[in-house]
Amino acid sequence: MKRVPPSKATKARIEDLLSGSMDEGSPMSELVRLSVEHIVEEALEAKVAELLGRGYYERGSGSGHRNGYRRSRLKTGEGVVDYAVPQVREVEAVGELARFRGELRGRSEELERLAIEMYARGCSTRDIEATFGPGMLSRSSVSELTEELWNEYQEFATRDLSSIRPLYLFLDGVYERLRPGAKREAILAAWCLSWEGKKVLIGLAPGLKESKEDCRAFLQELGRRGLAAPLLAVTDGAPGLIAAVETCWPGTLRQRCLAHKTRNLMGKLPENIRAEFRTAARAAYQAPSPQLAQMLRENLVARYAREYPSAVRCFEEDFEACIAHLHCPPAHRRYVRTTNMLERLFEEDRRRMRAVGTSFGERPVLKLMYATLIRASETWRSITITEFEARQLSELQDQRENNRRAETQAQTGSASNQIYSRSET
Repeated sequence: MKRVPPSKATKARIEDLLSGSMDEGSPMSELVRLSVEHIVEEALEAKVAELLGRGYYERGSGSGHRNGYRRSRLKTGEGVVDYAVPQVREVEAVGELARFRGELRGRSEELERLAIEMYARGCSTRDIEATFGPGMLSRSSVSELTEELWNEYQEFATRDLSSIRPLYLFLDGVYERLRPGAKREAILAAWCLSWEGKKVLIGLAPGLKESKEDCRAFLQELGRRGLAAPLLAVTDGAPGLIAAVETCWPGTLRQRCLAHKTRNLMGKLPENIRAEFRTAARAAYQAPSPQLAQMLRENLVARYAREYPSAVRCFEEDFEACIAHLHCPPAHRRYVRTTNMLERLFEEDRRRMRAVGTSFGERPVLKLMYATLIRASETWRSITITEFEARQLSELQDQRENNRRAETQAQTGSASNQIYSRSET
């Protein structure tokens, strides 16, 4: 069998991955690792061919010759990248190969893009320098390159949102250390499932304490950029997010994240009753209709109120928001009853942060978090919304809007009557 250089073998693995014939766990993660491996190997092999005056396994008149390969390893947020480094037995060629690193200080656009992508995927600046060598990309050079991520984030944070039609919108916050020695502060994130069935990352911004003011300002900024009110918004139990949704989008259904709610319930119960209580609560939360959910709620309260009052109070709290998803088409309910999509993104962000190490300051944290979340969002799959489901949702939206108008008119009429009564007095 004809021998091939490591770069070609790596390229073949990339092609196999893209064609779907490899099973490497996360395809995107493996693709990043193989891309790093391929570009580094190809660059080193090309320089060795130039120094020796002949390609891999070609005969020539030069005195220098190849001496196999040694393996070098790099630990990144995507896992270990293992690549081949060509060895030569010729002093002058060895020196030229070392100087080659210095010549590459100007860097090609491909290497710059790769360095940015490696950083976004969880490589620290030290890891990237170790991959290419200080003569090719130093830590300071990598830091300069990754500022492009900040520019990308600023464009993302100010772009027009009027073309996005949010059907279901998900809100959550993750706490990161933005300042050395300070407590972790909230960064708010929003993504939506549009009327076209597409999943889109909408916003990412510091929220400080996830207070009502911060959350309201976050939603108001999305509105100023053209985002319409969604039919349904999903949040955890953070009071700031709940209040902001109810203030900024009074006609929007609010869904309480059932994953968070269930964890709160379990924390108020002894271990021997948790499975039984969880089953009863889940039956109410995932009932076929809101009416049946209310009946199952009453049954649970009657059954457990005396023995487990704190858990029952927690169960009854915000119950209408816990079953808001039951107003949606049945096929959509599993998508909208939790904020799990954002939770998975936040977990990916934490993994990258741990790989990068110390990354304090609002700017470096935001640019890395944006890079992590936007790349993860590229793998999201759309869902199909049928014509029948679209009509159901439009009718629900019209109903919500009519109810909101009626409530507004009733409140206006009541206020007018009170003013009239006072004037009569």
